[in-house]
Amino acid sequence: MRTFQLLLWAVIALLQQHAFADEVRPAYLEIQAAPDQKSYQITWKQPVVENRRLPIDPIFPAGCDLQETQAPAVNNSALVRRWHTTCDLTGADVTIQGLSASITDVLVRFISGDGTLRHFVLRPNAPTANLADTDGGTLDYLWIGFVHLVGGIDHVLFVICLVLYIRQPWPLLKTITAFTLAHSVTLALSVLDLLTLPQAPVEAIIALSIVFLARELAQPEDKRSALTQQDPWIMAMVFGLLHGLGFAGALNEIGLPSESLFLSLLLFNLGIELGQIVVILIFTLLLYFWRWLSESLQAPEQTVYQGAAYAMGCIATFWTIDRLILL
Repeated sequence: MRTFQLLLWAVIALLQQHAFADEVRPAYLEIQAAPDQKSYQITWKQPVVENRRLPIDPIFPAGCDLQETQAPAVNNSALVRRWHTTCDLTGADVTIQGLSASITDVLVRFISGDGTLRHFVLRPNAPTANLADTDGGTLDYLWIGFVHLVGGIDHVLFVICLVLYIRQPWPLLKTITAFTLAHSVTLALSVLDLLTLPQAPVEAIIALSIVFLARELAQPEDKRSALTQQDPWIMAMVFGLLHGLGFAGALNEIGLPSESLFLSLLLFNLGIELGQIVVILIFTLLLYFWRWLSESLQAPEQTVYQGAAYAMGCIATFWTIDRLILL
């Protein structure tokens, strides 16, 4: 009974934080200078969560008059604004107001008058960039991919379901590999504009994939689907195609630099894989610890697995309904 009470509280806490997976999507700020360095075109993209924009805004040096060049518009779950300014931004500091109170990052791309590119990633603990500083380069996309996976609760829960469902090392490795290859394919196709689907239904189906897997996990083994038991990698591959479209949604919002398109895409994907490995390793260690604790306390291990399945299924069901309402 105590275990189920703890799981119930976990469900309630996660339902209250259900927007967390969306909030970690990065924002994007592009500043492009004219050849004479006397005027700048500015593009600002910030995530929109449940029809609300995140309360973060770029702050430029005092005296900078930003003239809006087009009306704000929502595109791919991001609010896009464009400005023009004639103030001198050479060596200027740019701060993202409200970033320190958020859990997201901001990718800043500065293009000088001579075409020199600089990339910066601003984080809650470092919300300011000096446009004259040395940039982090395209390696920043590795970090963005890592944060997107680790901070995205829906993707994390799906991976945890896989670890709980497939407890043998070799079948788990085979299944995770199929999931990885599948989401890598659709991520690349979507980012390269070879495959385009509306983001809202994709997010709803991703939540539904967790519901399906949690339901399978809650069933006794003799009542589970034959396909998921015999060839779980097929199921993981199908759902991986959908999750790849979800990953692409975050990347499409900030865009990829055309001069290093494939490298940035590769680094973002590697960041996702690193995040996935970290989640699997941490949860596997916790699983071994729980097995040891269950033996010490003589607690039924399967009951805990079923309780975890119901908890994750409830969370994912809530997400599914919530995302369907927003369609």
